[in-house]
Amino acid sequence: MKLEIAPVPEGGGRPQVTRPDVRLLDCIGEEGVRKMVSDHYDILRKGEIGEMFPRWDKEFEAAKLRSSDFFIQALGGPDYFNQNQGSPMLVSRHAHFKITPQARVLWLDAYREILPKLDAPEELVISFWNYLNVFSIWMVNTKA
Repeated sequence: MKLEIAPVPEGGGRPQVTRPDVRLLDCIGEEGVRKMVSDHYDILRKGEIGEMFPRWDKEFEAAKLRSSDFFIQALGGPDYFNQNQGSPMLVSRHAHFKITPQARVLWLDAYREILPKLDAPEELVISFWNYLNVFSIWMVNTKA
């Protein structure tokens, strides 16, 4: 499975985000999304950008829950994120973190490790990857 990372546009432009194929949620279910996000966070916490994640386990688990709620909602599931957090506004929610193009690559690399292991058709995994790839460009807020 070829999961290539798109470059961040010069000048900080934000490309249009295309929603992922909602059939992925049907394939892996809410618990599958939660496991995917949990595994992703576990990889990130041990890596170069681990300091961006909560130190304490309780807060770390709460961050996983918020993120999985967001992705369940993005995949056409219940609007758990909106119910518990309000409108996503992810750019402003992440503004206090220094997110460089390299941090984005590390974030995506962790998904490149996890996504091929999902029990889902390749086209659905690629659709989700394409969503993450573009969505993550929006989170970059500093060059270095």
